[in-house]
Amino acid sequence: MPDLLEVTESGLYCPPGDFFVDPWRRVPRAIITHAHADHARPGCGRYLCAAPGKLVLRTRIGAAAPIDTLRHGESLTINGVRVSLHPAGHLLGSAQVRLEHAGATWVVSGDYKLQADPTCAGFEPVPCDVFVTESTFGLPVYRWQEPAAIAAEINEWWRTNRDAGRSSVLLAYALGKAQRLAAMVDASIGPIVAHGAVMKMVEAYRASGVRLPPIDRVPPRARRVGDGRALVIAPPSVLGGSWLNLFGAASVAMASGWMLLRGVRRRRGFDRGFVVSDHADFPGLLAAVEASGARRVLVTHGFSDVLARVLRERGLDAEVLPTRFVGEAAPDAATEDSAEDDDDTSTVHDQAHDVGGVDAAPPERPAP
Repeated sequence: MPDLLEVTESGLYCPPGDFFVDPWRRVPRAIITHAHADHARPGCGRYLCAAPGKLVLRTRIGAAAPIDTLRHGESLTINGVRVSLHPAGHLLGSAQVRLEHAGATWVVSGDYKLQADPTCAGFEPVPCDVFVTESTFGLPVYRWQEPAAIAAEINEWWRTNRDAGRSSVLLAYALGKAQRLAAMVDASIGPIVAHGAVMKMVEAYRASGVRLPPIDRVPPRARRVGDGRALVIAPPSVLGGSWLNLFGAASVAMASGWMLLRGVRRRRGFDRGFVVSDHADFPGLLAAVEASGARRVLVTHGFSDVLARVLRERGLDAEVLPTRFVGEAAPDAATEDSAEDDDDTSTVHDQAHDVGGVDAAPPERPAP
């Protein structure tokens, strides 16, 4: 039986259904897992996404885009292929795409995480024959702390800065992570203000029914914002520009899974790094694969070769699926959609090739 999905020049294509999942180019019909730029390209003839993410997707690809929606778990038949969308836990509206045709069931995970997130529906395992999984953090060293512990660290950093009269600038992706961070922190510590790119998505989240604390947009011609008390949430692109001068004395931190690696923090000179990711860590990836019940696994962006090898050692038919998706780019990436290795990444990658399986002890966690 031919595969239900195949990689083409325009992305992942379903021949019997005549549609694409997260296409890389403009196509007539696209099913979108989530609204990050590497998964949702503008200019397609028609889009299908999970209903909770419609406003976020529209904000990203334009008001005129024709967008159809499905509620989580609701199904639609397209040219004989039964399609349904299921929560992925990555960000608001993120979905796993379930495809059923001729007795075979495939699931495309998109990006996902298993940790709880108050701003989106949590990941739900979807039984299938073939599971297409990301592997952004597919090395044993990547193991996340509980969100409550990270929130406590951020709150203490913010509180200390406030008491010293310093603004607390927290860098994070404008879509997904910024809203999650705003929901995690203790808003009683001080005012929260945000960059315009973050606020655009905050407004889409609020219009979609997500409750967030009060957040003010930074005025475009402000001279002094926050009086040294504010938590400022902004995209990493503000680094090196004059925008940060609006806040006077400030401590700058980055929220990313890559902050686990001290080389990334050192290279960019962040005052603090908080290990927060909207992608599954290594144990989470393995747990998601196991929960799917799939005997065949296709592994995409990230440390795909390593994760595929670990899965084969566990008795699964696992292989790498070529892709242009980038997952969570390192904060010292050359562009928003690409990442370059840093010193620690190379070391960790070498260590991963010596790991025999999931039960092997991970390399020692780098010191802060």
